[in-house]
Order: sequence, then structure tokens, then C-alpha cells
Amino acid sequence: SNEGRGFVLRRIIRRAARHGNKLGANQPFFYKLTAALVELMGDAFPQLVSSRKQVEKVLLQEEEQFAKTLDKGLRLLEQDIAELKGSEIPGETIFTLYDTYGFPVDLTNDIARERGLTLDYEGYEKAMDRQRARARAASKFGMDYNAAGLNIEGSTEFTGYEHIDGHETIRTVIVDGNEKNAQAGDEAVVVLERTPFYAESGGQVGDTGLLTWSGGRFKVTDTQKEGSNHLHIGTVIEGELFPGLEVDARIDHARRERTKKNHSATHLMHAALRKVLGEHVTQKGSLVDPDKLRFDFSHFEPVTPEQLREIEHQVNEQILDNTPVQTEITDMEQAQAKGAMALFGEKYGDTVRVLSMGSEDYSVELCGGTHVARTGDIGLFRITSESGISSGVRRIEAVTGFGALEWVEETEQTLREAAKLVKGSRESLVEKVQQTLDRNRQLEKDINALQAKLASSAGTDLAGSAVEVGGLKVVASEMEGADRKALMETADQLKNKLGKGVVVLASVEDGKVTLVAGVTKSDTGRIKAGDLMKHLAEQVGGKGGGRPDMAQGGGSDPSRLADALAEVPAWVEKNIA
Repeated sequence: SNEGRGFVLRRIIRRAARHGNKLGANQPFFYKLTAALVELMGDAFPQLVSSRKQVEKVLLQEEEQFAKTLDKGLRLLEQDIAELKGSEIPGETIFTLYDTYGFPVDLTNDIARERGLTLDYEGYEKAMDRQRARARAASKFGMDYNAAGLNIEGSTEFTGYEHIDGHETIRTVIVDGNEKNAQAGDEAVVVLERTPFYAESGGQVGDTGLLTWSGGRFKVTDTQKEGSNHLHIGTVIEGELFPGLEVDARIDHARRERTKKNHSATHLMHAALRKVLGEHVTQKGSLVDPDKLRFDFSHFEPVTPEQLREIEHQVNEQILDNTPVQTEITDMEQAQAKGAMALFGEKYGDTVRVLSMGSEDYSVELCGGTHVARTGDIGLFRITSESGISSGVRRIEAVTGFGALEWVEETEQTLREAAKLVKGSRESLVEKVQQTLDRNRQLEKDINALQAKLASSAGTDLAGSAVEVGGLKVVASEMEGADRKALMETADQLKNKLGKGVVVLASVEDGKVTLVAGVTKSDTGRIKAGDLMKHLAEQVGGKGGGRPDMAQGGGSDPSRLADALAEVPAWVEKNIA
């Protein structure tokens, strides 16, 4: 992980890897210590024995990843040390090493201490503060209500497990951070004594809906938590809001139902991931909203298409079994005895809510979110993407219910359109696409062969137009319809034919100029292709450069190309050594 105890472990591993590197260990070595640890500690910690292969894989991956960044980071540090005027490494350098290359500050400090240098900790902290400020500015919410320190007394009773509406009493109204009445048009935060609105928690988004009363409406656009209170965030549409006012609270029921399907599917998918990939899989983050579910989990490599199909199959199998979703309020000890998974980093009270779903308790987790009554209510589950988001963390996105049905229909439509393009059917689509790709590859080979012939022929024709300048044969010409590759091949052909010379070739397509310049290798001491290209590209409103023997460029003003080419012999004569 990049935080907490996982980050501490990563720092230890990376420090070990660096010292091993200093001692001459140019290949990964740290992961090999697993065998010795299992032998010494396996009896006391049986999970070391059962997880040995997994531990070795993760450690090896971490070493290999760090090896890629170590060299780059060390080069940057060495460069900064070489340019250092005093004895203190700047804070910006320390921050860049940490932010870009994963160097913990203590690793940079180790290197500095070996050189008799110190670190600019103050400058480093300022750089970190700037990054935190950028992160806060990019945050989803305009106001962090927890950080705002509202300190609202009391607690809100949540009735949303059983009800979607209720007749409730307002306890507090907050406008611009202050407790006061809200008028029409005001953005406000409303706290009720009781509420059916679910507050964002555990990855599930907060409910939206309406608070209504005689002569007034408040549109709830989000529900958040502050301590034990639910904050109904939104805008007064009409009327006035004040403490003591009784209102009818009603959530957006259709939105809640879609969210419930996605949340329950997340639990089933978490269980399927552990069964298919291994028990090392743990939740690293999730988002459950009405449109999709997103689940981040610990895993050291991409999930294969075969594994994704098996995960999807297992979840849909549980959905088709249509078993009841069971909830139980108990204490943590009994919940763990039941096999409930607790999420690391989450805070749990004296009593917890255990959610069991699927055949033979396929999934058992601690969860305070809202869920379907039966697994069959989810309808259909489809995985839409799988990707890596950081070292050792993968992400799966999926859809359920009508969202999954729409995704299937869109996929079917795409298949039909693709089949139509290749004059086939859904059943013959793969075969038809393969035939098209094979034909394209053959056509590319034919084109390359023809371009080689064209280059050879053009080279012969253009060689006859060469003019002599200072013992060099100079060719500068436009080749109509030639792409950059054809220009390069023709330039090579010409250099071979000329023996000693300078070649400039150009073409124009869609108002853009493509330029290639070449100098025979034996003459690069007298004139440089890169210098010639810079001059030429400027003449046609562009840029260019390259090696002494071959350079490329382009421009956006074809009207000046003829004059630029005509001036090449004079430029060569002026600049030849």
C-alpha cells in the first residue's frame, strides 16, 4: 500500500533493495528470504506456509518495480548533488524523488548522510503542503463537512432499511456554516431527528430526494455523515426552513433500488474474487452508485479473461439461486465466529451488522449499507472493465439490473454493426475480421514492396538532377504523394547512388509539408543534415532536426516550399566546411 502499515513495509523493502544493490546484488534477492522465514516461523504462523508463493510473488514484483525507478531516481539525485552549491539537498528534489520515484525521505537521507549532506526538510514539507492543497482543490465536494467542524449535537436515527419515506422533524438548519433559517434559493444543510436518507458510507453514495412541507420544498442532492448525524445537503426550492419544522422526507426510490442492486453485487463479487484469485484479495476501496459499481482490490497481476468469466459466472449463479439476503445485529466476536469479513481501516462499534447472501453463506461481510431482499433482485451482473490503478491494486467496474441489460444490448448492437461492415453475421464475425486483417497485412507488404521500387526508381531519376557544390552532389526535390517513410527510403537510395552528397526531399499532404534531409556519412564532418533541416523547416513555417547524416521536419506553409528547395544549393555552398 501507499499508506499506513503497507507503506512502512514498502519503505523497509526498498531500503533493503537499495543496500543489496550497493553490495552488488544486481538481481532481485529480497523475495528469496521468504523460504528462510517460513522455515523459522512457519510453525508459529501457519499462514506463512500457506501463503508462501503469494508472498514471494508480491515481494519479487515490488523489487522489480523499485529497480526500474531506483536507477532513474539515483541519476536525478546524483545530478542535483553534482550541481549543489552548499551542503543541503533542496526540498523540491526530496519531494520529486518521493512523489515521482517512490523514494521515502529516509532513503534520500541515507544517501545524503553517506555524502556528508543534509536535507531541506522545511522545503520538502512546503512542497508536500502544496500537493495536499491541490488534492483538496480537486476533491469531489466543495466543503468537507467533517473538517468544517460543525459539531452538531445529538444523533440522527436512520430508518432507511425499512422505509423510503417518513414524517420527520428538523433539528438543525445550516447555511454557509452557520445555524440559521434557510430561504428559497439558499444552499443549506438540514439535520433531521430521524431520516430514511442513507448517508454516504462504505463506498455507497448518499441518497437524494425531497423534503416537503406546506408551502415549501427542499431538494436533497446528497446525504453525508458528520459524527452520528446525517447531513441532508441541497437547495431550498420554495418556502422557509427552520428548526422544529415538520417535513415529509422521501428518497428517490428508483435511484436507491439501482444502488442496492449494485451494492449487493459488490459483496458477491468480492467473495467470487477471493474464491477465484485467492484469499489474499482484500477490498482497497469501492464506489457504489445507481449506474455502476467500482471495486478496488489487492492483487499483484492483471486478472485474466478466463478468471473474469469465472468471477462473472459465479456471481450470476448466486443471483439465479435467488436466496434471501440475511442481516443480523451482533457483537464483533460473534460476527467473526460467523466468518464475517471486516474491512481494514473501517471503524466498527460495539454492535455490528452482519450481511449474509448467496447459497451456503457464499458472502458474509460486515456492512451498514442498503441491500436487495433476495439475490435474484440484482437481475444480471456484467463486468465492463478491469485495470490496474497502482502497484498491487486492481480495479473492476461492473453493472447490474437494467444497467447490465443496456450494456448487453449496446454490445449486441456493436457486434451487429461490425458484422455488417465485414459482410458477415454475428456467428461469422471473428472469421470475417481475421480474413480482413490477413488481407490488410498482405496489402501492407505489397505497398512496402512498391514503395521500395518507387524509391529505387525515383532515386535513379532524381540522381540525374543533382548539382555539384564544393565537391558534393546536391539534390533538392518535391515527391508528390510520398509519405515520410517513402521519402526516407528514397533519400537512402539517393545517398547510395550519389556516393558523396546532400539530399533534401519533400512532400505536401492536407496543407502540411513533410521534409527529409540526408548527408552521406563520409561528409557529415563538412555539413550537418540536422542544421540544414532546421533552416529548411523554418522556411515553411515549422520545425525540424536530427542526426548529422539524417534529419526530419515539417511545416504548415506549402506555398514557400518551392523557394525553400531552390535555396538548398546556395545554403550548402555557404555552410560547407
